[in-house]
Amino acid sequence: MKEILFYRTSNGRCPVEEFLDELSEKQTRKVTWVLRIIREIDKVPSEYFKRLVNTDDIWEVRVHQDKLSIRILGFFHKNKFIVLTNGFIKKSQKTPILEIKLAEERKKDYMNRSE
Repeated sequence: MKEILFYRTSNGRCPVEEFLDELSEKQTRKVTWVLRIIREIDKVPSEYFKRLVNTDDIWEVRVHQDKLSIRILGFFHKNKFIVLTNGFIKKSQKTPILEIKLAEERKKDYMNRSE
């Protein structure tokens, strides 16, 4: 079983929690369900969890609810847990480059502070 953590900024803010607070209760339940699948299943179907190519090993949690594509980006740390960095509603086919860059910046920050 994998452990899932939410990234926190140096001042204690948690962007993923803030994003989840903006979702409807039904959407939040679906995100929670998908996170449980990711946590409990060894080989998660790419429908729910997929590595993004041409990134610094950033992964995408994929949730479809109410005709929305909800995405949460993150990374593996020490093969022990997944750190989720940022969430957004996907509005186009491609994952926005700014969201990927934000995830990469937060990964770098996390790694620097966890050493």
